[in-house]
Amino acid sequence: MSRSSCSAIFIVLLSMSIVLSACSRRPNDEQIAKDVQQKAAVDEDTKEAPVQVEAKQGKVTLTGKVRTPAAQKKLELIANNEPGNTGVDDQTSIDPDAIGSPELASAMATAPAPVPKPKPQPIIVPSGTTLTVTTSQSLSSKTSQAGQTFLATLAQPISVGGKPALPKGATVSGKVVSAKAKGKIKGEGELSLTLTSISLRDHTYDISTNVISNTAKGKGKRTAVTTGGGAAGGALIGGIAGGGKGAGIGALIGAGAGLVGGAATGNKQVEIPAESALSFTLSDPLTLAPPPE
Repeated sequence: MSRSSCSAIFIVLLSMSIVLSACSRRPNDEQIAKDVQQKAAVDEDTKEAPVQVEAKQGKVTLTGKVRTPAAQKKLELIANNEPGNTGVDDQTSIDPDAIGSPELASAMATAPAPVPKPKPQPIIVPSGTTLTVTTSQSLSSKTSQAGQTFLATLAQPISVGGKPALPKGATVSGKVVSAKAKGKIKGEGELSLTLTSISLRDHTYDISTNVISNTAKGKGKRTAVTTGGGAAGGALIGGIAGGGKGAGIGALIGAGAGLVGGAATGNKQVEIPAESALSFTLSDPLTLAPPPE
């Protein structure tokens, strides 16, 4: 036999010896099951658990009943840490008869109580908050009637404590408090408005605001307003809240958004075109339902 043939046979025999040696050192199924059973019997959490342990091809199967969830988890940990195991199949269950036992009561007492989730709180928009709205229709001292309703949309969003409360575009309802047409020779046109409700997330809330009003005086007297085109970017009706008679109707945005002039004889009515911006102030707080989670 040649030297090369002898060398090849020697290498094969050496490899087989190494494999056999490794196999002989690996625990068999019986040894794995026995070791897991013994460790469970002396562990403080699992020694009272009547659990059966089996191993097949290194996979450990646990069956039986345990007294607490902690004992169940500890058994899994013992089996997973056993040398030679290839997996754990935990088929154990919690013993319902042990629910009233002192051991389980103690285990449950040591578990931290779940922290209750805080309930959403309502949002309160305080009184004095300014609501600027854009009218959806035109209003006039000549054609409008006291008690008539009108629609508008919120022109600017409202926040409370840094959190959104009323979004821009929310639908707002208002009411004509009084409407008086101006005569040709004397008398004055008058139009007074207030807001009555606002709709948000399929819910309508009643609101209370101040009444804003304006008048158009007769011929020969200075009108209380600047008519369309008289001010840059629009006309000012009355003035900002806090002014004199007729104050409270804010700047009307856009060209020709002031009072529209009548005939040359001075027969002017109080006219508020559609898409005019009016500012009202909440008289009472507005309580909104908590926002959806």
